Amino acid sequence: MTTPEIIPFADGEAQLDWIGLTDALAAGHDLPKAEIADSFLYRGGDTLLNRAAWIDGLGLAVKSATIFPGNSVLGKAAVNGGVSVYSDVDGTLEAIVDFHLVTKWKTAGDSLLAARRLARADTAVILIVGAGTVARSLVEAYSTAFPEARLLIWNRTGAKAQDLADGFAHVTAAGDLAEAVGQADIVSCATMSTEPVLNGAWLRPGTHVDLIGAYRPDMREADDAVLTRGRLFVDSLDTTVGHIGEIKDPIARGVIRAADIVADYYDLGAFVRQSEDEITVFKNGGGAHLDLMVSRYVLERWRAR
Repeated sequence: MTTPEIIPFADGEAQLDWIGLTDALAAGHDLPKAEIADSFLYRGGDTLLNRAAWIDGLGLAVKSATIFPGNSVLGKAAVNGGVSVYSDVDGTLEAIVDFHLVTKWKTAGDSLLAARRLARADTAVILIVGAGTVARSLVEAYSTAFPEARLLIWNRTGAKAQDLADGFAHVTAAGDLAEAVGQADIVSCATMSTEPVLNGAWLRPGTHVDLIGAYRPDMREADDAVLTRGRLFVDSLDTTVGHIGEIKDPIARGVIRAADIVADYYDLGAFVRQSEDEITVFKNGGGAHLDLMVSRYVLERWRAR
């Protein structure tokens, strides 16, 4: 029996590139639609989440996440896990990939694929709202696809934005959110907010909006005006429309209709900017099928090293 590959974070990441990843995500959506399923186990405040996906022609993956909130007092990460990748041919275990590696590249790569197709080619200023782990990944990803662009970081706690900016020569901390939005060609929100932080009235014509942070029905990062001013896209209709507040809430109140969503990634040909002045809005909802596509890309690059 073949021994599965064990792919750790640093050694695995050294084999990857953001453009190659987005190309792999695009190719993954040319295959038959994924079968996906999530399951949860609980012990008090601790959780085990298993997210499984099967794509005919690509294989299977189970991403297991353990969420132990009490780890913070022990100086340990609260979220841990791994991704098991299985052969589509015979179901054998091919690899175990570091959980954090897959999550990082899946989240930022998901947004980057949309931006490569919907943002203006002459993008000069990119604003990232939030200064956490995802924001750092977005700096890396966006800097690869838009190497001439200047990046701004805004965070409710200004010191955190400054700390992140200090790590990059081309990144500046922004003090006023509305002013920064008014300068930006791409606005990427990666917060944990349950109330809108992005006001549609601040957006200038031609802006591409990337919404990442909201993942529960009670979470919003953008107000209604953001959604009504722009042409709306999502990564997956199945994982966003009935599940995430960014889309579910305004549909329930009649602000937008599900039919207003132009396309998801299974119709990538529709991800086209129609004019230089139009506003485009993308909701990054994630999903186990994306974990599988990313894990398969990681494994292929690992084998080719």
